Amino acid sequence: MSGAGAEALGLCALADAIAAGELSAEQATRTYLDRIEAHNAALGAYLHVDREGALAGATEVDAARARGEQLGPLAGVPIGVKDNLCTRGVPTTCASRILDGYVPPYDAHVIERLRDAGAVILGKLNMDEFAMGSSTESSAFGPARNPWDTTRSPGGSSGGAAIAAAARLSAGALGSDTGGSVRQPASYCGVTAIKPTYGRVSRYGLVAFASSLDQVGPIAREVRDCARMLGAIAGHDARDATSLAREVPDYEGECGKEAKGLRVGVMRSAIEGCDAAVVDAVGRAIATFEDLGCELVDVELPHAEHALSVYYIVAPAEASSNLARFDGMRYGLRVEAEDLRATYTKTRQQGFGAEVKRRIMLGTYALSAGYYDAFYVKAQRVRTLICRDYAQAFERCDLILSPTAPSPAFRIGELADPLSMYKQDIFTLPAPLAGVPAISTPCGKSPEGLPIGLQLTAPHFEEARLVRAAHAFEQTLGWEVAPPEAPTGEVA
Repeated sequence: MSGAGAEALGLCALADAIAAGELSAEQATRTYLDRIEAHNAALGAYLHVDREGALAGATEVDAARARGEQLGPLAGVPIGVKDNLCTRGVPTTCASRILDGYVPPYDAHVIERLRDAGAVILGKLNMDEFAMGSSTESSAFGPARNPWDTTRSPGGSSGGAAIAAAARLSAGALGSDTGGSVRQPASYCGVTAIKPTYGRVSRYGLVAFASSLDQVGPIAREVRDCARMLGAIAGHDARDATSLAREVPDYEGECGKEAKGLRVGVMRSAIEGCDAAVVDAVGRAIATFEDLGCELVDVELPHAEHALSVYYIVAPAEASSNLARFDGMRYGLRVEAEDLRATYTKTRQQGFGAEVKRRIMLGTYALSAGYYDAFYVKAQRVRTLICRDYAQAFERCDLILSPTAPSPAFRIGELADPLSMYKQDIFTLPAPLAGVPAISTPCGKSPEGLPIGLQLTAPHFEEARLVRAAHAFEQTLGWEVAPPEAPTGEVA
């Protein structure tokens, strides 16, 4: 097999071909690097490409195979990672001016896991600044564009990761999900993404946005690919106090198992308010699960309607604390001024973008004296009610089905009003508030040919159940999940 066809293979198929000696890791890596060079200017997926490091990693894999060593499950697979995951010797900016040029001296835990599995790290992917956004328009280094239609958003905040997976600029990608940031862009770009249970994957080396919500998750073209990646990065890490010591199942082994017998909860009232194309696609998906032998159960999450309000109190409050460390004193941007206070002020004024400033101010206000009980404490109480809703629903069903997003991808610049943008995450917000896992996988297309995503949510630590159901559903799809060949040209 020649390297030129490497991008046509799914992540698992590519890893298996490299392990069998049908293709070298260097060939595969050069193929992806060439595609990035050809298409990234038009799509804005990568902020930094580590060509030298990627080729060196690929050479190591080929040498290990030549020596007859046992290869890891991702050996030689080219993967892109979101730019809020620390990478030793490679810039990590969180798509923010305040960290422009920052090079971490260490790898995030998930990067260590990828390297241990033999993966080749291609570079760092574009995102909304500090993961605060739903469109990748708030990146300080320019917006990213949906490969199905470059006038449209790829979603956010892991927009670059979804683009890379969809447009075959990487075999798979890692993103982070705080309120929907791997699932919503996966929906818009026609790929699959998993948000793990809170505590399933270590957050060590993930630049924090909202520490009680953030989770690292895989994005890839197929369910099996995401399952293999999740298996590689999941597990306990003593450096993260919220990482739980639980056995990691064989997620990939769930692929191929029947979905028959699963009780699928359907939130019908929520679906009815979506774009007509979403209602149609999700309706056909529900019928498909019934055909697969699943039992359909009507469920409701009574307090989910408050998830948007709760999230935009809790997440900004945590962000206002986490982002206090970016003051120009130790790393990143520093704007010198007449005294220390003025230096702090000007550095943060010039270093942070408008959306980040908005959320810092919202969070600081919610935590301030006189408002803490009225806003933050009340939000946490409603968050508890949302957790209870899930617990009660899962007494009646094994999975909960909903759209991932209320519409297909919107046009870049279309949602200038912040609230309109926030509403794009209406279906993805409840799961992280409750800490439960969820998956988004394609379920159809709009009349304009834009992908539509289906979301499945499961009880805590039941990612294997998500993989089983999503893979069974995926096998029924009769359409090509890859977008048209990525365009060339400069981003406007």
